[in-house]
Amino acid sequence: MEWGLTGARVIVTGGAAGIGLAIARGFAEAGAIVHVCDIDQGALDALPAGITGSRADMGDAAQIEGFVTGAIAAMGGLDTLVNNAGISGPTAPVDEIDDADWCACLEICLTGQFRATRHAAAALRQSDNGSVINISSLAGRLGFGLRTPYAAAKWGVIGFTKSLAIEMGPDGVRANAILPGIVSGERQTRVLRQKAERHGRSLAEVEAEALRYTSTGAYVTAEDIANQALYLASPLGRAVSGQAISVCGDTQMLT
Repeated sequence: MEWGLTGARVIVTGGAAGIGLAIARGFAEAGAIVHVCDIDQGALDALPAGITGSRADMGDAAQIEGFVTGAIAAMGGLDTLVNNAGISGPTAPVDEIDDADWCACLEICLTGQFRATRHAAAALRQSDNGSVINISSLAGRLGFGLRTPYAAAKWGVIGFTKSLAIEMGPDGVRANAILPGIVSGERQTRVLRQKAERHGRSLAEVEAEALRYTSTGAYVTAEDIANQALYLASPLGRAVSGQAISVCGDTQMLT
């Protein structure tokens, strides 16, 4: 499909693995110039051809500023910022979660998006197709028991996105949030395994229960999320802003 993104300048945070890598690869295959950051140097070293990357910790304000401003300078501007970086946070009842784990989850999943956007805003306003795509989660619409820091951060992402759309819309920049459902991959397996261990159940049982509340009965793939991001960033998505878009196979509940 022709997305109209040839030559578009794109930043993807947390873009060396998982959903972030699928998004970065999708943009690169569409002809965009893509620069990613990640905390995993090994993953950065293994990036496919056509994608460049820098090491940056999205929990560190100075590293975020250096990464974003450096990427914009190297690419000569910016058309799309994809705020993807995040962590799963602890899996535990609220009274067993300590301050450090709570703060780390919000720092990376929410405050990191604010910081990256702050440093990208001026460049995005200069684009003729400016777009911010924030990765939230279905937990940001439904909530998620035993995952309160993560859910709180992802609800915050939606509020940030809606406000950003109102603020930057007059400058020709649109902002949207994507809410992935149960995405196949190592990270989701880790979360389900933690829950299974906590309740003394098998991973297969917990997995089947999670998918029971999804109409399609199937995992979402990282490529499904990438396709939505490409649409939102492309000229085809010019009329879409301020939206929280679920890509979840119609999941009714997170368990």
